[in-house]
Amino acid sequence: MVRIATRSSVPAASRRQFLGRLSALTLSLGLAACGGGGGGGGTDDSGHNGGSNSAVSFTSGVISGFGSIIVNGVRFDDSAATVLDDKGGRLSRDDLHLGSQVEIEGGSIDRNSGRATALTIRIGSELKGRVTAVNLGAQTISMLGQTVLVTSNTVFDDSLGGGFSAISVGQLLEVHARFDATQGAYVASRIERESSSSEFKLRGVVADLDTTAMTFRIGSAVINYASVTAVPATLANGAWIRVRVQPTQVAGQWVATALEDGRRSSGDDRSESEVRGFITAWTSATRFSVDGTPVNADSAEFKDGRSVIVLGAFVEVEGALRDGVLVAREVKLEDSDDSHHSEDFELHGQISGLNTAAKRFTLRGVTVDYSQVGEWRDVSEASLADGLSVEVKGGLSPDGNTLMASRISRED
Repeated sequence: MVRIATRSSVPAASRRQFLGRLSALTLSLGLAACGGGGGGGGTDDSGHNGGSNSAVSFTSGVISGFGSIIVNGVRFDDSAATVLDDKGGRLSRDDLHLGSQVEIEGGSIDRNSGRATALTIRIGSELKGRVTAVNLGAQTISMLGQTVLVTSNTVFDDSLGGGFSAISVGQLLEVHARFDATQGAYVASRIERESSSSEFKLRGVVADLDTTAMTFRIGSAVINYASVTAVPATLANGAWIRVRVQPTQVAGQWVATALEDGRRSSGDDRSESEVRGFITAWTSATRFSVDGTPVNADSAEFKDGRSVIVLGAFVEVEGALRDGVLVAREVKLEDSDDSHHSEDFELHGQISGLNTAAKRFTLRGVTVDYSQVGEWRDVSEASLADGLSVEVKGGLSPDGNTLMASRISRED
């Protein structure tokens, strides 16, 4: 996909509108409790059952590979994991895809090997709704009153063969994304086409809350929550909320059917926690939020200095989760060049469906093109065969449907 070189792709008025809505309350929802311990509630911020009592780690990020699944550079063994959707419904491992946004409750992370065991995996997209506008030049789409940016790292499901060019007004899409507050837009990591849905959904920052009219805004979408029976206590301007709405607007408003706390964090304390994403609210270099998760970085090591920790920066934060706040040990700025962070994709597994004429094969359900491999390790093109165990690293094809291998290594 076309790389986003500037922040001018979203109108300045829209950016100012989003920035104005990111109040300090986003931070205060969790930071006030930062001194304590003791989680143990067994329910996360979205109302789902928490991970197993043996879980000690929490990780939030995008699936960038398989072997079992790779999130934030850690390989999580998902062979015995419980996989859930964002409503708590049971899914299977086959529902885990490249580019999907996930939250993982797991065992201790071995930093030397970069491995851990996943106990519970929750898959949660940011938006589901119909496309209302497509801007080919800016590589953006509009849906549910929001702007979605497509980059060279956006994975397109096979249901959208051709990638961005296959999107048209009226289509029903589900979008996994990270919210960039400085652009007032969602940067898509994965886009899927849906055939039908009884409800749409949106996760974002509350603004213009009117408790009398029982309405609020997320972006330019007006949400009416008068029919919702269970309203989160955290509903307030600046708070993250996850809302489900009827698929048809009424008098220009989206009618909410359910509201949930939209923060990405476990309801339990975790001695190891890692999140990767945009800084979505900022008070100082030691008090900010990443994708809605409050961070206390008073005692953190700043790998790239404190001056780079600003609203909209893309960071990785490691630390311990305490009362919904990530108490940071380390804050690191991720590479912001080349379409938001140039994330590599990585696959481990056995080759199937080898097509030597097309120079393609399938690995962990992903189509791999090996026509442009620059490095072969302990294997050659001639020795490729179905059943051979390999590691593949590379980037996406221009249409976002295929992994273009840059390096292939043999694995025993």
